[in-house]
Amino acid sequence: MTALQSFQQAIYKFYPLTPAEWEDFSAKLIIKKYLKGDFLAREGQVENFIYFLHKGATRNYFLRDGKEFTVDFHFEGEMVTAYYSLITREPSTIFIELLEDADIVAIPFRFLQEFYNKYHHGERIGRLVAEYQYVRRLKKEMELLSLTAEERYIALLQRNPALVQQISVKHLSSFLGIQPESLSRIRKQHARN
Repeated sequence: MTALQSFQQAIYKFYPLTPAEWEDFSAKLIIKKYLKGDFLAREGQVENFIYFLHKGATRNYFLRDGKEFTVDFHFEGEMVTAYYSLITREPSTIFIELLEDADIVAIPFRFLQEFYNKYHHGERIGRLVAEYQYVRRLKKEMELLSLTAEERYIALLQRNPALVQQISVKHLSSFLGIQPESLSRIRKQHARN
């Protein structure tokens, strides 16, 4: 399946576009390959795209006093952006780094706004995607407050087991809010089970 076909399937899970709407929409999409270590967003830059990960994974993080704080991971089949920057048009406070080589479909913000104005179905998809992102964020916040680090680790494993095993202990422990030594114990204990 091509990146464009994969993205179309993801969009149609929210709401199907007519063939004419899809043709107009897909004509403005940018399909691009990125290498591990490349950045989709950087602190201080205004976000201008929403990205769909056909293949690959990302890490979202921010810096405070020289220390990295990992706030999220995104995997194949998911959309990622510096959402706050995209909406407010203010400089991003996060970095989005590729954890592996990636095939990505990029949706330009300016075109997206034109599409929303032109097509009611496009606006509906935009609202449904925003609602999905809100629910995802709320769920993550609730898990952070109510689950143990081990339970959060298991939830992340369920999203992408193979890749989670490859993510560095430093990045994973930052995401889970624990020390690297604690994550090593969790990984060993989980491997035994």
